Amino acid sequence: MAIEIGSSDDARLQAVLSALWSAAGVHGCFGRGDREPEEQDPVPCTVGSLAEFGHLHGRVRLPTGQLVVCGCVAIRGGDDSGDWLDLYVPVGALDHAGTAYWDGRPCFRSDVMDEWLATIGIETFKNAPFSLGVIGFEASGSTDAATLKGKVPQTRDIGYLLPHGNALHYGAANT
Repeated sequence: MAIEIGSSDDARLQAVLSALWSAAGVHGCFGRGDREPEEQDPVPCTVGSLAEFGHLHGRVRLPTGQLVVCGCVAIRGGDDSGDWLDLYVPVGALDHAGTAYWDGRPCFRSDVMDEWLATIGIETFKNAPFSLGVIGFEASGSTDAATLKGKVPQTRDIGYLLPHGNALHYGAANT
């Protein structure tokens, strides 16, 4: 799931990061992706740690009950555009957990995983509003809130979390 923050402001990015970590129920926060969590010291779940390590890692419980590694990365927009924050579960972790994520459609996707991520996005939005969320394999930057102009596309190969007032509307992938 990729979240368009809507600005390049550290405070907004931190608010969404904290809300996302909480909504996903992530266990721990670690800076190294090449070691198991128990082989490293935890790091603060902060924008500063994201800048230092590039990615933050933890463990999250999938809808199937398995505890797997997850990661988070920020794509900073700078002066040209706003920031994005991506939460992901590596394909290898899904394989290890026996979680199906490809059903023959053009993109890796699972309705169960998509719904789970949408729920996380909706909970995140309640505590830290954002401009747009997209759910799909490497979906970050595939569109933006300005392009969508408040409307979810009729035909979707990714899921969309689009704000309408104080609520977030989920348009599931339908192709």
